[in-house]
Amino acid sequence: MLLSEPAPPRFDTPPNVHMVADPARIMARATSENFPVAARWLPQPMRGHLLAIYGFARLADQLGDAVPGDRIAALDWLAEQVDHAFAGDPGHPLMRPLADTIAECGLSREPFSRLIEANRTDQQVFYYNRFEDLLGYCDLSANPVGELVLEVFGVATPERIALSNAVCTALQLVEHWQDVREDLTLGRVYIPLEDLARFGCSLEDLQAPRVENSLRAVLALEATRTSALLDQGRPLVMSLRGWPRLAVAGYVGGGRSALNALARADYEVLADAPRPTRRRMIGSILRTLNGTRL
Repeated sequence: MLLSEPAPPRFDTPPNVHMVADPARIMARATSENFPVAARWLPQPMRGHLLAIYGFARLADQLGDAVPGDRIAALDWLAEQVDHAFAGDPGHPLMRPLADTIAECGLSREPFSRLIEANRTDQQVFYYNRFEDLLGYCDLSANPVGELVLEVFGVATPERIALSNAVCTALQLVEHWQDVREDLTLGRVYIPLEDLARFGCSLEDLQAPRVENSLRAVLALEATRTSALLDQGRPLVMSLRGWPRLAVAGYVGGGRSALNALARADYEVLADAPRPTRRRMIGSILRTLNGTRL
């Protein structure tokens, strides 16, 4: 190389990635979503580690949902960024704290691969025929986050991971039931087609101004299934102590309060996206901590 030539950049970020990968905008959502809100109560560096995982998951979602142009190529770029982070040589600003977390907590590589694969799936799969198919998607899009959280806390065991999977799948599902309208704008329907047909609903019903009774029945069914998954995962809270228990109770209680908000709104998710109040969420988290039946 001639001395007059500029050195090539260490990390070549695709131009389309720059348009949606602004760290400040991505992390701004941490003020309202269940995962980072629960982390807010924790001491540093534990909170920092969880927010680093959140930042990666949100970046992956942005690349899969909003980046213009070739989204698969953008996700391939992210996979390379993960390789750099595990090598201790991160590039993108959101990957720098993640690289520290990977090193300090000994995180596994595989959960990150599954999160990226979930967003690749979103580029190819726009409907799910059966509830079981949707659970398979959640194993890519949600469950890896719980595994990484348990690794940060140093409490990951096969038994706890199984319980965490139930909780994380439930949290992912309740977001889908809340955000039917938003998902539709992305060209995706997460309510299983089999369930829509069972109650005489069509995809056109999801575009109505308000929820009709047939769709309300579908959403009530999905909420019941989601509630059962939360109940299945609740023993995870009681298996933990200290800060990890508080954080996981935040996730479980937050999910329960979101389900309760859906029920109070009579599953009206087309006119609005029902969300719990802060007071109700805190009450639900405290009941979860106390082991009270929710």
